[in-house]
Amino acid sequence: MIRRLLAFTLTLLSPALALAQDAVAAAEPTRIQKLDALFGQYVVGPMYQVLFFDLAFWDNGQTGELKIPMIVLWLVVGAVFFTIRFNFINLRGFAHAIQVTRGQYDHPSHEGEVSHFQALASALSATVGLGNIAGVAVAVHTGGPGAVFWMVIAGFLGMSSKFTECTLGQLYRETDAHGHLSGGPMRYLQTGLSELGMKGFGRVLAVGFAIMCIGGSFGGGNMFQANQSYAQVKEVIPVFQGDMGSLVYGIILALMVGAVIIGGIKRIGVVAGYIVPIMCGVYLLAGVFIIVVNFDQVIPAFSHIIGQAFTPAAGFGGMIGVLMTGFQRAAFSNEAGIGSASIAHSAATTDEPVREGIVALLEPFIDTILVCTMTGLVMVITDSYENSGEGVVMTSHAFATVLPWFPKVLTFAVFMFAFSTMISWSYYGERCFTFLFGPSTSLFYKIIFLGFVILGSVLKLGSVLDFSDLMVLGMAFPNILGLYLLSGKVKRALDTYWVKLKSGEMKPFVAPPTE
Repeated sequence: MIRRLLAFTLTLLSPALALAQDAVAAAEPTRIQKLDALFGQYVVGPMYQVLFFDLAFWDNGQTGELKIPMIVLWLVVGAVFFTIRFNFINLRGFAHAIQVTRGQYDHPSHEGEVSHFQALASALSATVGLGNIAGVAVAVHTGGPGAVFWMVIAGFLGMSSKFTECTLGQLYRETDAHGHLSGGPMRYLQTGLSELGMKGFGRVLAVGFAIMCIGGSFGGGNMFQANQSYAQVKEVIPVFQGDMGSLVYGIILALMVGAVIIGGIKRIGVVAGYIVPIMCGVYLLAGVFIIVVNFDQVIPAFSHIIGQAFTPAAGFGGMIGVLMTGFQRAAFSNEAGIGSASIAHSAATTDEPVREGIVALLEPFIDTILVCTMTGLVMVITDSYENSGEGVVMTSHAFATVLPWFPKVLTFAVFMFAFSTMISWSYYGERCFTFLFGPSTSLFYKIIFLGFVILGSVLKLGSVLDFSDLMVLGMAFPNILGLYLLSGKVKRALDTYWVKLKSGEMKPFVAPPTE
């Protein structure tokens, strides 16, 4: 079966393979470079100026200026609002979220395609990865140890954003012509806002979100992952070095991804359910080992982190800068408020939309509060954040100070995290693609996606990748605006659910004994 599937995938990939080979053997590589530069100048540059517009514009150009990027503030304000609006659901729903994830409320009669745990693993597989390994190192190197503290705060607040969007994903999910459940911002923005008398506005937001999500799935969720994982793998496995090596790597990776995504969300959920717990466990255990070995430095490290969070050398402006650095890296890492996770959670098996939203709030906790904090603490304890270099290199050096063999394990982890991110983002993009063009275009999208896997391994299109990352961030604008407008419906659903839970009306499911 697997052999036939791989052969089928290879057949589908033939146009992309030819394009990738042409790119490798191109006689005029400068033409690609010029196109990439023009794209950066006229598309990426203006988009960056909008998303990262400095709201503290009054001191631009001054020494030690205060910077407040618009997109970061948009995500932060939204997270604070939802935390207060839903009475700190990130705290009071935490224990219940663990119970649901363990399957205590699973019922065979409920509609859905994946379990609560598989939905959580699928969404986590799209966020736990290079952002946790490299992004944290960059944050600590740029903003100092205090950035770790603000990342934790951002993760805590982001739990409420995830709850809101994933509850709405379940409330407005639909079954398509092929019997697959489909939900997410493109659904609740269109249908939910239509119920509020804003049909046209909701349609515009939904289409805008879908377009940006598709672009993000090809770039940040695909090409970037392939490109960065290849950069790590070729250092450990020399056979993949060179132009032909990158092409071979891209083909192998595409075949692996194709073997999973052709099977849809059910297979993605199963694979993610294996990869995410194992890789997170290995990474966290290594971090715990380093902390235990350097136990006498843990309290001083925490004191340094908290102290630098509130009293950096540059004073109040410096504190805001550290805060923004921490919040920015946390937002990029856990994607709370982006809306992508609600697409995966909308396929979960349940008859209670709020229940899946409560499960989803565990994502920022695992992704940011656990994994990112572990990375940051190791960076501070080993003083590796003071070294220059790429983020993943700094992280590798930090772990290697105690575990000399860990860089090889980290290379494998980078590959697996990139692979898991790609299979989840393929589902996000596919759901948005079929939303715009119909269920029959699902396979066509997957073929294009697999082609971009190879292109990402071969080409070095920096501006294209930057553009795709900006599109992922851009998804937050229509999504959070819709969350604000639909928060009343979520509040009513949560209140009803909570009364039923606390009254004992809602009980864990107990399977009848088998004879």
